[in-house]
Amino acid sequence: MVQLPSPSPSDQKGWLGMAQLSYAVESGRCIPTQTYTRAPLRVQRPLYPEGEGLCHSVLVHTAGGLVGGDGLEVQLAALPQAQVLVTTAAASKVYGSSAEAPSSQTVEITLAPGSCLEWMPQETIVFNQAHYRQQLRVTLAPGAIWGGWEITRFGRSARGETFEQGQWRSQLEVWQDGQRLWCDRQQLVGGSPPLHSPNGLAGHPVVGSFALLGYSLDQAQVEVLRQLWPQDQPGDVGVTRLQLGVLCRYRGPSSQAARRWFVSVWQHLRPYYLGRPGAASRVWPR
Repeated sequence: MVQLPSPSPSDQKGWLGMAQLSYAVESGRCIPTQTYTRAPLRVQRPLYPEGEGLCHSVLVHTAGGLVGGDGLEVQLAALPQAQVLVTTAAASKVYGSSAEAPSSQTVEITLAPGSCLEWMPQETIVFNQAHYRQQLRVTLAPGAIWGGWEITRFGRSARGETFEQGQWRSQLEVWQDGQRLWCDRQQLVGGSPPLHSPNGLAGHPVVGSFALLGYSLDQAQVEVLRQLWPQDQPGDVGVTRLQLGVLCRYRGPSSQAARRWFVSVWQHLRPYYLGRPGAASRVWPR
């Protein structure tokens, strides 16, 4: 497993949570072989709603959210032939902070040949005045598959809050054999024109991305994914073929709508890239 450098005590201004999880196949059963966690992160017992060959793990953030200076480091590894789905127990909340003490999350995923890991956390709510950066890096061995999504809501829109101050930065990278298969860098400054620009959020509070890497789709499959979006649903979606995968985007008013579409896409693709249907996690809101 790739080890991430931990901040020194002088650098870390808040609470640093960590989860190091690895998985292997033993006697036909995918099991966790390492489950180290450090508060405020912990992991629930493994679940097998899809049979013993695929392990579901649920991460829990016991503190309820991130404040200025808090950081989370998640390291996930799947050994050869392991099949894993990792999600979170609830939405992640990022509270207001300063530019000098931002909150952060780093996720490092390493996949061995023939393995598959799906990283499907619940939404992240970035409160007004929050300064937050997130980074996801996936290293794929040949024959490995990674699928995952990120859904972000800017401001507590149900309370009428908008993202007027703060900054959000996101970087997602997928590598294979020392070459970058996909890179996605995004940044949003509170109160800036992209919040309302047609080339940005277009006034919507929610954005989301679902990506699948390690499995090639043809154009007919891409068209099917586009048809899975309900035409009467408010919001905008897009589907793009990648070098070795596919990318789906959402922007709109509802994180629930984004998740429902991503789940539909995932359940449509699952039998093709993994040979089994996708069973929704029991912790996902219905």
